Parts: sequence; structure tokens; C-alpha cells
Amino acid sequence: MSLWIPWWNAIWRLRPAFSRLRTFLWFATAVAGFTVRTELLGVTSLVRALKLDARFYNKLVDHFHSPAVKLDRLTALWTQAVLRLFPQPLRINGRYVVVGDGIKVPKRGRKMPGVKLLHQQSESNTKPEYIMGHSLQAVSLLVHAAASVFAVPLAVRIHEGVLWSNRDRRTLLDKMLALLGIVAIAQPCYFVADAYYAAGKIVAGLLEQDNHLVTRVKSNAVAYTVHQQPGPRKRGRPKVYGRKVRLRSLLEESKGRQQAKSPVYGEHQVVIQYKVRDLLWRPAGRLVRFVAVIHPTRGSCLLMCTDTSLAAIEIIRLYGLRFKIEHTFKQAVRLIGSFSYHFWMSDMKPVRRRSGNQHLHRASPEYRDAVRRKLHAYHVFIQAAVVCQGLLQYLAVAFPQRVWASFGSWLGPASRPRSWSWPMPCATACRNFS
Repeated sequence: MSLWIPWWNAIWRLRPAFSRLRTFLWFATAVAGFTVRTELLGVTSLVRALKLDARFYNKLVDHFHSPAVKLDRLTALWTQAVLRLFPQPLRINGRYVVVGDGIKVPKRGRKMPGVKLLHQQSESNTKPEYIMGHSLQAVSLLVHAAASVFAVPLAVRIHEGVLWSNRDRRTLLDKMLALLGIVAIAQPCYFVADAYYAAGKIVAGLLEQDNHLVTRVKSNAVAYTVHQQPGPRKRGRPKVYGRKVRLRSLLEESKGRQQAKSPVYGEHQVVIQYKVRDLLWRPAGRLVRFVAVIHPTRGSCLLMCTDTSLAAIEIIRLYGLRFKIEHTFKQAVRLIGSFSYHFWMSDMKPVRRRSGNQHLHRASPEYRDAVRRKLHAYHVFIQAAVVCQGLLQYLAVAFPQRVWASFGSWLGPASRPRSWSWPMPCATACRNFS
């Protein structure tokens, strides 16, 4: 029970997000089931893992659909809990570091709202080019653990598949900004994301909240020097943009390049070359910092940061840490089962194979409410898994001696030094005392 007591003390912080104590207790039961289960088969696996009576299956399913769960409030409280529970969140220039990315989850249910045809750019043997599934976006907070850094998940939402109005022009960028608003980190932060989020809309939304963006830009992008007025100013609006600069030229020109040891995690005795230049970027409408990086084995890339006071080495280091969220996704899929929900909507019109968004602006109010209820169930299920994953990371960081004393199994000698933030040993330790 030595691990379950701090587990309970941590999850109790989320109590105000539930209208009734009974609803909170069912949520805590679901999170406990995520913690100790060994199979990823939806709600039934939670019932088996906790050795509950079969009659409680419907109670758990009803809990995920319950309007007594205030989802946005739960997300904000979980973020506050993470900031209090983890002793060493990563800070750069006094700012937290938040990582954002998208994930596409296969779903073949023909009566599941939000399921649509999705294209995956990173195709592999296990990731076909086109799938039917849910498209989600996630944000995580970077936290120190021993000599490493890992990403604690804060929130995940389904952001494609359902259109409530034919006038809705919101993009994934708008919805990511809305998700950051729901997370509600009170202090300024750096938002680290891939090249998809290198857009003026993201920059404007972040700067409005005194946050900054660290991202990658495409090599065919252009920027401009600051216009220098050669003589007396003429009538009319003053010119802002000067000479056009193709960012690819920063990689091609050797003049002004600097050398340094790679700040990317896991690399030792690797020397990189980089070049820094502050230029006007038209989508942002302001001066930003570009860093051209040439790696001896990984090739070259162009990074951008809206904070021109941040050192180039820190920009490279921060973007390297973006991939920590990929590790968090792998844990969520393979260990926690964060996306293993199977909630069908019996009254739903079946989704055709290879179909796109579901347009609901002409649907009846009852049908629209039923779709909202089902999406709410998906999000509560995912948020319970997010809380489970974060609590396992917290226990692994705050109580490593207790975890290893209760682990009762074995890890290879190469794995154990890197496993301080792994949920797997902690989940096994909790399971041994369940």
C-alpha cells in the first residue's frame, strides 16, 4: 500500500471537477483499473483487472458518459496537480516547456462519431498510408527525471471528424490553441511543435498569452530583413520588409557558421554546425529567430523561435526534446491503452468506409446531443488514461525506492538506468499490491 497512498492523495486533487462524490469515486476506480490492468480491451479489462462483479460494468460505462464529469475543469485541475506534484518541471528562461503534437488512432467502428478517413505521412509496416480512425491532438509538459527529461501528458482531444455547423471555419491550429487555453498553464511557456504548427495563427495566439513558439520551418520558406531607410522618409506608410532571404541559403552559406557540441539528448561527442539570424517572418508579422542546423549524421534542418532572446543552442535543445511526446504516445498506446475505448452509438447512421467528416448542422437536436454525449465519453476515457499515465510517472519519479522494492521482476542492465520515468515498473509495483 506504500504506493497507493500517495496515488490517492494525488488523485484527490481532482475532486472539484465532479458534481458528486460518487462520480469521482467511479473515476478513481477507472484510473485504478488503467493502472493495474494487463490487457487493453476497453472497459471489460478494467472490470477484470479490479476483480469487480459483472454488474458494475454498466456502472463504469455510465460513468464515462455522465454529465457530472466536468471535462474542461478536470483538465485544468490535472494540469495544476502536475505542476505541484513533479518537483522539477523543465524551465528555460523561467518558462515552462509544453510540447504539442497530433496522433491518429485506428477505429473501424461504423457507429462511432468522429471516425473518418485519415492520411498518415509517416508510413511504415505498422502504419498504413490511409486508415479509418480518430484524429487527436495532445499537449504535454516536460519534466526532469534524474538526468533525463520526459513528457507528462496533460490533455488529449478528438479534433476532427465532426462538424457541428457549416459555418465552422476552425482549423486544427485553432483547436490546438483552444486546447492550450483549456489546459490553462498560468505562467508563460515555450510551446514546442513540429513544422505543421509553424503558422501565423499559432504565433499570434501564443504571443497574446505571452507564450513563445519553437518549431521547424520548411526549407523553401522565405523571410525578410528589416527595411533600412536610405534617406529622408517619404510620404505614406513606412516600409517594413526589406530584402527577401530564402532560408535555404542559411544552410548553404558557410559564412557565419558556428560549431558546438550537440545539445540533443542522448548524443555525446557529436559536433554540429549552426547559423543564427533574426529576420522578419511575414506570417508572424514580426522579428523571429531562425537557426540553421547541420548535423553530421542526421542531415540539416531550419528551426524557428519567436523569442529572439533565446540562445540558438537552447532552441536546438528544445526542439530535440519535442520527440519526448512521441515516447509518451507509445506508452499511451502500448502500455496504458489510452485509446482502447469501444463506445458505440446505437442510433447513429453507419459511417461509410473511406468517408470524411460527419456534418451535423441538419441533424435533429436529439441526434446532436447523442453525438456530444458519445464524444464526451471518449474524452473522459482518454483523460482517465492521461491521469493514470501521469500518476505512474509521478510515483516513478517521487518514490523510486518504493517502486523498485515492490517491482518483483527484472529489467535488462541497459534498461534500468533509463527507466526512472517508465510507467511499466511502477504499474507492476502497484499491481503487486492491488
